[in-house]
Amino acid sequence: MMACAIGRTFIRQSRAINLAPPQCRLKFVRSPPTSCLRGSAATAVAARQISTHRVRDMKDGDLAALKVQQSRMMKALHYTCSFGTGKRWGSAPTETGMSRLTLNDADKQARDWFVETTKALGCEVSVDAMGNIFAVRPGRRDGPATFAGSHLDTQPSGGRYDGILGIQAGIEMLNVLKDHQVETEFPVGVVNWTNEEGARFPISMMSSGVWSGDIALETAHNLREVGGGTATVKSELERIGYLGSVPASHEATPVAAHFELHIEQGPILEAAEQKVGVVTGVQAYRWFTIDVHGRDAHTGTTPLTARADAMLLAARLITHSHRLATLHAGLVSTGILTLSPGSTNTIPGHVRFTLDVRAPHDATVDALEADLKRDFALLAAGEDVGGLLAGSTPALPLKVEWRTDSVSPATVFHPDCVEAVRAAGEAVTGGKELVREMTSGAGHDSVYASRRCPTSMIFVPSRNGVSHNPEEYTSPDHCAVGAAVLLQSVLRYDRLRAARGSYLG
Repeated sequence: MMACAIGRTFIRQSRAINLAPPQCRLKFVRSPPTSCLRGSAATAVAARQISTHRVRDMKDGDLAALKVQQSRMMKALHYTCSFGTGKRWGSAPTETGMSRLTLNDADKQARDWFVETTKALGCEVSVDAMGNIFAVRPGRRDGPATFAGSHLDTQPSGGRYDGILGIQAGIEMLNVLKDHQVETEFPVGVVNWTNEEGARFPISMMSSGVWSGDIALETAHNLREVGGGTATVKSELERIGYLGSVPASHEATPVAAHFELHIEQGPILEAAEQKVGVVTGVQAYRWFTIDVHGRDAHTGTTPLTARADAMLLAARLITHSHRLATLHAGLVSTGILTLSPGSTNTIPGHVRFTLDVRAPHDATVDALEADLKRDFALLAAGEDVGGLLAGSTPALPLKVEWRTDSVSPATVFHPDCVEAVRAAGEAVTGGKELVREMTSGAGHDSVYASRRCPTSMIFVPSRNGVSHNPEEYTSPDHCAVGAAVLLQSVLRYDRLRAARGSYLG
């Protein structure tokens, strides 16, 4: 009776497995049917047939046999985009953007779906004091989980893929592991970080920053929403039921490693016709506010030689910042500019503008900042720099003041995680030609995660390099490739942990 029961169990499980598309099945070693055997022999064969697949013992080819189901993942992605649908940009049902701001009602719907879905996939779910949701699938051994992480919140006029793809790919990872009865050596999971975008509550990557210890919990809880509203992060966490009881810290919820799949948000992969970006780090950036002080004067009665035109100097400074960024292979941008008094027939006496300075290495940002400050002072004094004053009338000197608003050092991701992503990318795409190393130009939750655990990221192409826009788009094929790389990266890292006998990688 026991042998027959086990045989029936195996038949049921075999049928369940065979419902998956052929490309999604693992190859099982053919054994004699248990009906041909008797007693302990039948029991032993049936036990082998229903055995799980242990990541520790899986070869690269076994990992490659674990296929993501593109249609399942994309269906889930677009279903959850019904929570907070934004501006329509095309005629197809999925051709809309997203407007799912942190901790609003749509965010609660997405969070509820995430919790329900991951629990159904066998995860234990916990929520911390910042509303970060950790879904953990048990492993053969105890220890901190290796996580796939990203975020479900969006920009007010954002798209369907920024952050959302990373979460959906993590859930697809859990589906594939369940489909094929894969046992990881250590726990694995998916984490949804709160308020990555910083759109409603103006600190980006806020809750991963609290978890890492870089942002104070009180600062985050007391942060008010933009636009003059009265809601705070804490009040909204309470309102939607996601003010968790677990402390928001890396000590309360340790993470063994963190992998994040994300759209590139830039044009490089698409232009190079490549499929996978192996992200080795995140570039450094500094934000500055520049004040240019001149003198208000009448436009009709003040000769060019007697002017201290703050707007003219600001234009030259911004132009020159672009030249210096080119020289240093960095990036400089001005996103805000105001002037006063703001009258058509008055020469502006004061201009304030921002500078966003970025480069892959801290030393490059240091050098770029030093050159900007040197040359801005020279230009304010009326000296020519790089021919900017050629053909112009000499005028009165002005004054330039700098204020540093934000400093974010360059982030270098852990070599073990980077290598896991590289190996996975090459395995999924069939070689090195479609894979490239990249530095992220934007900040992500992986920045703060990397300060407390080994971390890396995976990029997939963005059509026309567009993001933070309703027309943000990554093809289903590219989404599936990214999800496959994420799956393999997590499993390769788990295999590495097993080989080292290490809880924390």
